[in-house]
Amino acid sequence: MKIAAADVNKLRKQTGAGMMDCKNALVEAEGDFEAAINVLRKKGQKIAAKRADRDASEGVALTKINADNTAGIAIVLACETDFVAINDTFKALASQFADIALTQPNKEAFLAADFDGMTVTEKLTEQTGVIGEKIEIKGFDRVEANFVGSYTHGSKIAVLVGLDKAVDNADVLAKDLSMQVASMGATTLSFRDFDPAFVASETEARIAVIEKDNIELARLGKTLKNVPQYISMSQLSDAVIAEAKAAIEAQLQAEGKPEKIWDKIVPGKVTRFIADNTSLDQEMCLLDQDFIKDEKLNVAGYIATFGDVTIAEFKRVALG
Repeated sequence: MKIAAADVNKLRKQTGAGMMDCKNALVEAEGDFEAAINVLRKKGQKIAAKRADRDASEGVALTKINADNTAGIAIVLACETDFVAINDTFKALASQFADIALTQPNKEAFLAADFDGMTVTEKLTEQTGVIGEKIEIKGFDRVEANFVGSYTHGSKIAVLVGLDKAVDNADVLAKDLSMQVASMGATTLSFRDFDPAFVASETEARIAVIEKDNIELARLGKTLKNVPQYISMSQLSDAVIAEAKAAIEAQLQAEGKPEKIWDKIVPGKVTRFIADNTSLDQEMCLLDQDFIKDEKLNVAGYIATFGDVTIAEFKRVALG
């Protein structure tokens, strides 16, 4: 049957499918527009089934914040190849998904939400048929707070940070904190959140790795790595710090340093002891990390420069 070019173009605009795919779908559906959409959807289902075991490791990570900065979402729309990920049509589709995601409380509700008469899940299946690659929502997080800001790094990492107060320059603070999370990959707020059993297990594992490395370094005649006693501030009790201070003072005495100058030397060495024995905090705890824009401050110190404000919540999604 003869298919009008206007109908082909209308189907193409609605589905994103190619001109010939749209024409063939309309021919198969005998000109019925809704039936043609179903034809394309079934094609997507077949392709999705064939590519279900493929690795969708490319794509786009992005955030959307509502008008009053009290809620935000971060999602990852994943695909198989970078060729698709950098396509403007794919990026536009990701943005449409993000707009819908912003109105939903969680990933399950988002996938069931309406997208032009079909669910988001059905739209993903349809677009799998259009694009010819597996596409999926690989990441979904939502943050609600009195002020929410965000940062996206190269379409690969997206971060949300919620503050408990909308202080002056809250947008600057939230973005800087989001950049910190994107760059340093914090997974929790503070060392105070750690379970003691987790810290003990990590300490044992990390010491074992360093000791194994040192065997090889010794064989090669290279400088050995320092083996820390501890890896988190949660382990550095007042007694531990006092013991470290006493050991430092004993060393200064053995070196013949005058006691009257110890107060100028000891604080720096105690600070170094803490830094050497808090590697887990630096890796995982946002407040305890060195601030990337000024390493003289930790993140908690940077936040304090904005007054009485704290982090309510943060989320990070990323490709891969």
